[in-house]
Amino acid sequence: MDDNEQLENYKRRQFFTTTGKFGLTTALLAVSAGTLMSSQAVAQTAQEERDRQKAAKYTMTFATAYIPGVSRQFPIMQLDFKENIQNMSGGQIYVNLAHGGKLGAGGALANKVQKGVIEAAQHSISNFAPFAPTADLINIPYWCATNQAFVNLVTSDAWKQTVHPAIEQNGFKALWYTSTSARTFSVRKGLDPILSVDDLAGIKFRVPGSKMLQQFYRLLGANPTPVAWGETPAAIKQGVADALDPVIGGLVNFGFQDILDHITQAQSVHGGQVFSCNLKWFKSLPLELQDAVEAASDITQRQNLAKIPAAFAYAKSVMETAGVQVHSLDEADLERFKEAAGHQRPEWDGFKTELAGSLAKFDELLEASQETNPRYYVDNV
Repeated sequence: MDDNEQLENYKRRQFFTTTGKFGLTTALLAVSAGTLMSSQAVAQTAQEERDRQKAAKYTMTFATAYIPGVSRQFPIMQLDFKENIQNMSGGQIYVNLAHGGKLGAGGALANKVQKGVIEAAQHSISNFAPFAPTADLINIPYWCATNQAFVNLVTSDAWKQTVHPAIEQNGFKALWYTSTSARTFSVRKGLDPILSVDDLAGIKFRVPGSKMLQQFYRLLGANPTPVAWGETPAAIKQGVADALDPVIGGLVNFGFQDILDHITQAQSVHGGQVFSCNLKWFKSLPLELQDAVEAASDITQRQNLAKIPAAFAYAKSVMETAGVQVHSLDEADLERFKEAAGHQRPEWDGFKTELAGSLAKFDELLEASQETNPRYYVDNV
């Protein structure tokens, strides 16, 4: 064992020791601050957490399915969010971070926020759609798939005036939207990459329960195969499904680098996430603290955008180091995908009318996705 391996093993033991003594949040904060190796600094961090919690007038329990370390490849910024809320509120709000799926994941977290069991959570927009159906418009392909188009859309007046009232009617406050890049065409070992529409013919493509995503892959000639997320790795290994479409960072999170051969950056549908808050709890805060929560959310969103290029590069490097080839579509092939299944096709009109209220309202949202908000500029990846 070389010196680097010994050091990493020591750090790992120190992390678990710190977790056992002071709790996981303190250990993660120490890692983030680079103080894990100093017992004095760790003890100080733990004391600061206790002091902050004791001094706060309000507690926001914030839940996510992910551990904080995933922001390296999947920038959901949960430690930054916690810190920003606490700082912008002048210490009046303490954020109790329930990470790593302690309180559930996906739709279960959205349900707990709606019922007021917890104050806030992070989850995908797809998991939010049952509570705010208009948000499911995100899953119509090839209109807001890039990070910039997605950010343009969710920060626009058109989105806030169309989607947010429906969200609030269901008991939620949308705090901010996380950009994690677009979905992929990712295929199991032994198969060729998907680089053209013809390559999808007959492919058993794993899909969640989304009717829109199922229609998308049918339009491309694939065979949509609904598989629960927890069963997906086994389904890919066994050939029950040939391909799946999560963003690259999401694939790294769940160890798919060991069972894939190729990833194509499809640029089809954005893998957007949302930080939601219980509306009743939010409105119970004094106005200055409501403003503080909104300001902290805005800051965290901009930190997320700044993190995207580095996170994407890291996720891509993990895949390539494992032997997975990552492909980009050229403009001509991307246009063929858009022609075959893009938002302009009449097959999507029913979804547009049902979710947006009318084709004209969808067109307003489409226009908003193309107008860059200068406060939220995203470097291309």
